[in-house]
Amino acid sequence: MLNIVLVEPEIPMNTGNVARTCAVTGSRLHLVRPLGFDISDKAVKRAGLDYWDLDLHVYDSLADLFRQEPAPDLWLTTTKAARRSSDAPYRDGCWLFFGKETAGLPASLLERWPERCVRLPMREEARSLNLANTVAVVTYEALRQLDFPGLSSDGAAAWKEQRARALRR
Repeated sequence: MLNIVLVEPEIPMNTGNVARTCAVTGSRLHLVRPLGFDISDKAVKRAGLDYWDLDLHVYDSLADLFRQEPAPDLWLTTTKAARRSSDAPYRDGCWLFFGKETAGLPASLLERWPERCVRLPMREEARSLNLANTVAVVTYEALRQLDFPGLSSDGAAAWKEQRARALRR
């Protein structure tokens, strides 16, 4: 199982998309406050997030997260990293950290673990990829390296069954 950490996310749609990625992959979602939106049950239901039923943990700060999880096997995503995200050796239970949309991860975090910083390759003149897309790419690379534990690998059988049901109607 992977742990996906969003540090001070600002845009609710991005976090909703990340929640969906976590729900379909069986990953845990960790949110670090402050959040740029409301995640109360009422707000989540109003937004129609039917996939919000996931393993969710919320922390008041990064210090709070590290008090509760003192030594996570972590990877920090940043556009400033030398290492590509596909070159990191992910392990089961690792923690993938992603920063807020407008500023990324705090410099203090990146400076603390420079050897654990990874980036997605992109054109030099591009600023960054959307947060939800970055989470999906890095999460699926980690899962690929782990051989997609607990995830269905037989899409053809599922497609045949769906097709057969459709033809019976």
